[in-house]
Amino acid sequence: MPTSPSPERRRGRRRFGRMSLAAAGAAVMVASLAPAAGAQTAADDVITSDNVELVANLPKPAPFDNEAAYNSDLAFSGDYAIDGNYNGFVIYDISSPEEPEVASTVLCEGGQGDVSVSGDLLYFSVDYPRESDECGAPASTPQNADAFEGIRVFDISDKSDPQYVAAVDTDCGSHTNTLVPGEDSDYVYVSSYSPSDLFPNCKPPHDKISIVEIPKDDPASAALAAEPVLFPDGGNPSGTPSRETSGCHDITVFPEKDLAAGACMGDGILMDISDPLDPVVTETARDDNFAFWHSATFTNDAKGVIFTDELGGGAGAVCNEETGPERGADAIFTIKGKKDPELRFQSYFKIDRHQGDTENCVAHNGSLIPVPGQDYFVQSWYQGGVSIIDFNNPRRPREIGYFDRPPFSETENVLSGSWSAYYYNGYVYSSDIQQGFDVLKLNDRRLRPAERVTYDEFNPQSQPRYSRGG
Repeated sequence: MPTSPSPERRRGRRRFGRMSLAAAGAAVMVASLAPAAGAQTAADDVITSDNVELVANLPKPAPFDNEAAYNSDLAFSGDYAIDGNYNGFVIYDISSPEEPEVASTVLCEGGQGDVSVSGDLLYFSVDYPRESDECGAPASTPQNADAFEGIRVFDISDKSDPQYVAAVDTDCGSHTNTLVPGEDSDYVYVSSYSPSDLFPNCKPPHDKISIVEIPKDDPASAALAAEPVLFPDGGNPSGTPSRETSGCHDITVFPEKDLAAGACMGDGILMDISDPLDPVVTETARDDNFAFWHSATFTNDAKGVIFTDELGGGAGAVCNEETGPERGADAIFTIKGKKDPELRFQSYFKIDRHQGDTENCVAHNGSLIPVPGQDYFVQSWYQGGVSIIDFNNPRRPREIGYFDRPPFSETENVLSGSWSAYYYNGYVYSSDIQQGFDVLKLNDRRLRPAERVTYDEFNPQSQPRYSRGG
């Protein structure tokens, strides 16, 4: 299999044009697969509340069918779900949600594998340094100034045959990415952290984000557009209960409201993104119970926001009585005022289904269940499973449904469980790090109005505003 031609190199840009992945690197694999042997439900192996049903499970397909290939985040386009993986991504056909099928797999290592979708384009996060931007390039070290980390751009107009279009370097790589859609160009907010004086491409102070611009009519010319500093005063310092702020872990935008909420390690922030290339921090919150501000979700009216705390970095078994209900939890805030918004803490939420010592469990990725006029949330908790949360009273949130597997291992803590769980067009889809792609059906009259809200595209970190009927 031939390697790719030498790409044109510019500051923040590497051009590929529309290049077949078969030519993008010797280790690349794109597989258009026949329908799977049948989605598994494994009903005997799970515990659910009466109102949650596991209707399908697809184990991780080759070449991701090993413990080192972690499933990560999800994005949705029409009848397809794109499941990121530390080694690439999988596109699932969900036109029949209870009988999902693999449409294609793309092997393109780089770690994290966070995904956003925009029309026929897919934006993919690379957080582990590679020797070059080619798919199949060997791993490098952060000490290598020529290593590649950042955003890869794919054309997924043919879901059975994605094409590698471009790669854009960003400092410290891309741990997560967030789509801010524009009329002529997309803007991708790139979050990353953990700088070091030893890393030439990731030196402190890392008090910024990177913004990549992708022209819709010429995605091959994607390039670094801005590097706004969010924490000119340094953010939350070291030595506090929270981790030092040196970048952001994740950002959620609400384009209709020109709002963003950033989960930035030691700080939770609100931003004005009316100029997408110049986001402005308008409010900051800190919490002594939060170890690592991880992610955020707005309420549909943008009058509230849920922040999550990833205590233990995702690998800790912290859903136990000893850790307690206020650490490794959600924090629910209301937002008071528009011109000078103020975050007002209301309560914590944490699952009270205590997990074992071999089960990594902490608050992780989720999304609103789009019931007009109501506040319901579906959320992943790694090996704590998937939780359905009613937070209509922000001071008294409660779990009203759940899906939970037994420990992945009875003898050791193996990173596993639901990385992301999102509601999309009538079903909940969960990306399980080890056990594949789950489809859940919610059988609850309180949630039934959400079935009338449909999307053509859904990126959970680029929140749409919903109404009855769409």
